Amino acid sequence: MRIGASAPLTGPQAHLGKDNENGTRMAIDDANAKGVMIGGRKARFELISEDDQADPKTATIVAQKLVDNKVSGVIGHMNSGTSIPASKIYNDNGIVQISPSATAVNYTAQGFKTTFRVMANDAQQGHVLGEFATKNLAAKNIAVIDDRTAYGQGLADEFIKAAQANGAQIVAHEYTNDKAMDFTAVLTAIKGRKPDLLFYGGMVPQGGPMAKQVKALALNLKFMTGDGGYTPEFITLAGDAAEGAYASLPGVPLDKMPGGKEFEKRFVAKYGAIQLYAPYCYDAVNIMIAAMQKAGSVDPVKYLPALVGTSYDGVTAKIQFDEKGDLQGGAITVYQVQGGKWQPLETLGAIAPAAH
Repeated sequence: MRIGASAPLTGPQAHLGKDNENGTRMAIDDANAKGVMIGGRKARFELISEDDQADPKTATIVAQKLVDNKVSGVIGHMNSGTSIPASKIYNDNGIVQISPSATAVNYTAQGFKTTFRVMANDAQQGHVLGEFATKNLAAKNIAVIDDRTAYGQGLADEFIKAAQANGAQIVAHEYTNDKAMDFTAVLTAIKGRKPDLLFYGGMVPQGGPMAKQVKALALNLKFMTGDGGYTPEFITLAGDAAEGAYASLPGVPLDKMPGGKEFEKRFVAKYGAIQLYAPYCYDAVNIMIAAMQKAGSVDPVKYLPALVGTSYDGVTAKIQFDEKGDLQGGAITVYQVQGGKWQPLETLGAIAPAAH
């Protein structure tokens, strides 16, 4: 029985994609070691992992490949910009897709019955970050840069909405892309507007160097980003400019997760440090298997109806989906780099996303 997975395994986000693959593989290895029974028979799971290079076009090719490989379900993709175009192909072929990390609101807003995610979305995350920036950090004049991907743009838009609702001025909204490395021009344009906080919507390969260049240009401001920056790699790329930066991650800190400490111990022994989404991949596999057990079948046509009603006590949280495929009651945690490490500041319960 094949379970497909897709994430960027090459390119600047490969360290995150490999982390996703390892979390997925660990869940499959555990299920095989346990001898999971489905419909009275012992199930044997096989991982089919594909590299989508964090590229929307490649993602659709990979999705078709997984469909042709007759997978029973897909864990992925990692990015919203790849998960969204791939989701149509899975939906058209009746294949269940559970993303561990695609947070764009649009991912589950398409009305596809096959589309699920195991973490809170960007309406919730952007809301929390916008409120935190204005209320906790007293930011009044805010500059925003986003990378124009489905994820970066979506998160930035939700952040702006919440920041403005709390009385902040958006003094600049600039754009980059997910291949850029030099942000001098865009940061120089922002500098003249004298913002007290810069929010970046995008992933760590840009976020880290951007924070470093903020310091080099002596922009006296607070730097904030979303879950795409909450990684050890951010601290490596930004160097001492990482100190004091803020980021968020849907869910609670690893040591507060129901199975976090135990998962970390086992994962680190097998694969090394957790980069970001590995525990969410682990849970995505396990709720998929739980639905298969409930339905007594690995056929997506049969276990898909069981998935919405399935509840699974995961490593990260209690996993249960609403009718759209969103995680019910997801929390968001805000972190800050203190002494060269990400430290949790505050966990906020899920905020019901505003109607779109």
